[in-house]
Amino acid sequence: MKRTVLISGASVAGPALAYWLHRYGYAVTVVEKAGTPRDGGYPVDVRGTALEVVRRMGVLPQLRKAHIELRRLTFLDEDGGRVASLHPHTVTGGVAGQDLEVRRGDLTRALYAAVRDDVEFLFSDSIDTLRQSGHGVDVTFRGGGRRTFDVVVGADGVHSRTRELLFGPEERFHRYLGYCFGVFTMPNRLGLSHETVMWNAPGRAAALYAVEDGDEVHAFLTFAHPAPPFDAFRDPAAQRGLLAEVFADAGWEVPGMLAALRGADDLFFDGVSQIRMPRWSGGRVALVGDAAYAPSFLTGQGTSLALVGAYMLAASLADRDHTAGFAAYEHHTREFVTLNQELVGEGGATLFPTTAQALEQRNARLRDLTAVPSAGPRPAHSALTLPERTPPH
Repeated sequence: MKRTVLISGASVAGPALAYWLHRYGYAVTVVEKAGTPRDGGYPVDVRGTALEVVRRMGVLPQLRKAHIELRRLTFLDEDGGRVASLHPHTVTGGVAGQDLEVRRGDLTRALYAAVRDDVEFLFSDSIDTLRQSGHGVDVTFRGGGRRTFDVVVGADGVHSRTRELLFGPEERFHRYLGYCFGVFTMPNRLGLSHETVMWNAPGRAAALYAVEDGDEVHAFLTFAHPAPPFDAFRDPAAQRGLLAEVFADAGWEVPGMLAALRGADDLFFDGVSQIRMPRWSGGRVALVGDAAYAPSFLTGQGTSLALVGAYMLAASLADRDHTAGFAAYEHHTREFVTLNQELVGEGGATLFPTTAQALEQRNARLRDLTAVPSAGPRPAHSALTLPERTPPH
């Protein structure tokens, strides 16, 4: 009889894990609180070891077609003057011709399409309670259903409900990095194309990211904030008010960004943070991706960690029971996770200097970078070699 698994979350880690566990003979159910596969969202990176995961899944050609070729990253000073204009790989450690940058929606659609005919999806529902026993995990759903599974996996993001049910409040594992950000779409008034323009003042940054030649750009507003504004995380009006207050006297295009923010219906606001946990499982329940080890967008590695973590968890469970499988997953994956989480200091120093002195030092480094080639790929991106064993089709 097939072992049964419930996966909470249908973004990146969830569908990738569902794909591999199905291949290893599990009966898989995925529950997702959204009504459909998640679409839209800002672009994400797939690099290093994660490229091999999507290649083995058969979706790499599709993602190559969806690749966004960001050609220029321009940094501006507080007065709007140009500091430096670079190829993005010079700053990110990316590898031209190999690394992928795709819209989040293009990735989630590709992953969903790869698995939708083979596993059960429950949309517009979520886990309400979990109760573990000797024979499995008894799950009650918000929609009223009750079922029992051999294993449950939380792939439900930074603010994971599964993690809260298993290990307690998020605050225990939430490592706030001192910044908050808001991202939304707005009209492309500058005629930007395949590029990002970033304005910096001490402790504040505003960026416009043009994925293509279209009429819209992604607008990012990021600012240093000493403590997480937990009230704002739950209150969209408070989020808009906080952004308007912090950026009230900012120059460049920021007044137009704040005006667009007032009418934006897609604002996403959060703290810049990591999830760091001493262990990723308890009993028959485990966590994967951001729910277990969110690295923050400052590393550019959240999507790649989700893909690699999903592959490693499935491979660990292929021919082991849950106890041995979860132990193997942590043993073989944790060092890779730690190396990538530790990239965060580098990202923060480059993108969001918090003092005038740090900003001037950053700008001097950027001017020097225009005269030297990229330092090449970050070793952390490829610091794990996937197990060779892949399941039969």
